[in-house]
Amino acid sequence: MKTQKIISAFAITLLLLISINVHAQFPMPDHVPIWDANKVTLKLHKIVDNVYSVAPETAEAETSKGIAQATSAGFIVGEKGVLLIETMLCKRLYDQLYKLIRSVTDKPIIYAINTSDHGDHCFGNYLLPKETIVIQNEFCKDNLSKNYDNIKGFMIMLFGKGRGIEESVYRPADITISINETMKIDMGKGNIVEVINVGTAQSPADLFVYLKSPKGNVLWAGNPFIAESPTIPWLFDGYFLEPVNNLNKIYNMIGDNDIVVPGHGRVTNKAGIKYTIDYVEALKANVEDAVKKGLTLEETKKAVTMKEYDKGYELFNWLHFNFNIPNAYKDIKENGGKK
Repeated sequence: MKTQKIISAFAITLLLLISINVHAQFPMPDHVPIWDANKVTLKLHKIVDNVYSVAPETAEAETSKGIAQATSAGFIVGEKGVLLIETMLCKRLYDQLYKLIRSVTDKPIIYAINTSDHGDHCFGNYLLPKETIVIQNEFCKDNLSKNYDNIKGFMIMLFGKGRGIEESVYRPADITISINETMKIDMGKGNIVEVINVGTAQSPADLFVYLKSPKGNVLWAGNPFIAESPTIPWLFDGYFLEPVNNLNKIYNMIGDNDIVVPGHGRVTNKAGIKYTIDYVEALKANVEDAVKKGLTLEETKKAVTMKEYDKGYELFNWLHFNFNIPNAYKDIKENGGKK
């Protein structure tokens, strides 16, 4: 619990710094919005009977080209109702998601799970039916309850004004899942959904949604696994060593034939998300070597270019040099020798 409070204090400080002076405190990508919620069209993809992913219609063609995609979502139709994963950034996208649900079922939305406290995963919560049970990571609820306006400011910074973000209002979660805990939901006919909190895999607010089904398993991987190659992970929440361990934990948990719905890309499988594992392991080895040699952060940035992973992702330089290297360097220098 003490660790959780320290993390929360860090997140609050970071968000306050961002809200005070955005451009001075937070390096900006080459183009904003990163993707435009006013232009995104969501598409339904049937995985198996009663199991669906939802992603931008551009995801299939553009993921491999390194073009950043809007948030992926999904839903499972059970015997009594629907379990929804993600509620999107704004009303425009939530309405599209809701329409896609209604295109296959009129059953009520019983559960809605947010895999992150980033607004593109949860800002549509206020639009859910009142009877829907909202499920979040314990930290996620705490952080949203204390910092909703600051998080909105952060999302507007990256995804633009006038995208419907301003209209979002806080709706608290009904159920929270503590670190290292798993909640199981029986959707009927042998379909069991495991909602997993392994700790920080990108941020302390992460949840993984893992459907175990007689017709095949499906993992909604959220922000920790953004997309296939050439996409690299967004490690800008201030953590590195714990995410590396937890990314491996999730990767090793799933089977070779499992379907994976990444946070911002086309539907893939275990092999498709290995690029994330390879990148963080290589980054860890490179930065550990730099720290052992006594390099400064700036010297490390010059040394650890990792061009072999710069395969066309449009946000590579922004993430790799402004966030991933600095967070890896800080964490390894302070905690790399601890067991």
